[in-house]
Amino acid sequence: MQAQRFAIINGDDFGFSSGVNQAIIKAHQEGVLTSTSLMVTGAAFDEAVELARVHPNLAVGLHLVLVCGQAVLPPSQIPHLVDSTGNFPYSPPTTGLRYQFNRATREELRQEIRAQLEKFRSSGLHLSHVDGHLHMHVHPVVLRILVDLADEFDIRFIRLPYEELGITLRLDRRDLLTKLVWAGVFSRLRRYGEGLLKSKGIRFADRVYGLLQTSSMTEEYLLGLIPQIEADLVEIYSHPAIAMAGEPLNGPPGAGEAELAAWLSGRVSEMLAANDFELTNFDKARFNIMPG
Repeated sequence: MQAQRFAIINGDDFGFSSGVNQAIIKAHQEGVLTSTSLMVTGAAFDEAVELARVHPNLAVGLHLVLVCGQAVLPPSQIPHLVDSTGNFPYSPPTTGLRYQFNRATREELRQEIRAQLEKFRSSGLHLSHVDGHLHMHVHPVVLRILVDLADEFDIRFIRLPYEELGITLRLDRRDLLTKLVWAGVFSRLRRYGEGLLKSKGIRFADRVYGLLQTSSMTEEYLLGLIPQIEADLVEIYSHPAIAMAGEPLNGPPGAGEAELAAWLSGRVSEMLAANDFELTNFDKARFNIMPG
């Protein structure tokens, strides 16, 4: 008997802007999107919360922001993390090194991560899962803090990026060097994360697709990817958006619209069904999928 297969379709950056919010809701209502990740310091946070409340079937998790974005706490409380305006640095590698080796920074990190979880909880939304902006949540220091806070905030799913480099390169060899580096770095982070999360009973998907093809999760790519997936619990994520006048973009020009179109595509929906994937979200997966 063939194992039951589940696909979680996630839209990142909920709350970043009204254009992102509208794209995520459209992909949920008219397409295959089942889940989203909320930036609690996003400019359109309040709007995102209201939209989530009137769309209860859309699972919402925390998109933890610890780089390239705004903090919850004021700069005076976390001076080693942010500048005078409360913004994190824009270099993930440099920021990651500071988080690893600077004790004062690590102490402030715990405060800020707790503050973001508390702001999410104050919204009244149920916490479906946790992931992070530019995947800074899988940094070993950050992941350990999340695990420490898991019981208090009922964290039951955390994203651990993991996808097959060979599949991506067969479909799209652009940005080859970046893909090679990211595949190497995140495979090691995945191995570390698996042991840590398993020790706490926190779940993660067998495969997570989106990192190596960031900003290019198009209909064409997904139609090539889905038939090659062998795992039974997968997350596929992207950054759907609608460009609106006066709002910043959360990706290259046109990328958000292309990724929205992919989630609205009838061909993508049919391909998921043809490969025996049942659409789900982290809330449902928590109860109807037994741990491996």
